[in-house]
Amino acid sequence: MKKVMVFGTFDGIHNGHLDFFRQTRKYGDYLIAVAGRDMNIKKIKGKLPQKNLSERLADLKNCDLIDEAYMGFEDGPYKIIEDLKPDVICLGYDQLAFTKNLKKEIKKRGLNIKIYRMKPFEPEKYHSSILNK
Repeated sequence: MKKVMVFGTFDGIHNGHLDFFRQTRKYGDYLIAVAGRDMNIKKIKGKLPQKNLSERLADLKNCDLIDEAYMGFEDGPYKIIEDLKPDVICLGYDQLAFTKNLKKEIKKRGLNIKIYRMKPFEPEKYHSSILNK
């Protein structure tokens, strides 16, 4: 089984997210989604998501494209990466948080994980910042 991991806010699952999840399926057969903690999202985006973490996690767990969903750790993504040891991490086309040093941090932990960046799906229409106005 080849595990793929994705990270995000996932503040209301929309067609852009569904396309993102479908794209990630090309890199493995088991998809794990990690929803960021409210406090981390506020640090990154400057505001809280519209849905709380429990609601966002429930949305992910109810999505047929997701095999497992977790809440992230308060201190960032690396502990859950170490714990679950995915084979692949897929990043959103516009995902910048924690991605700059991701390869270095993975290597530092002795893990061999491939990283891919997915393509946008109608970003002028399906982006949470637009949909959640």
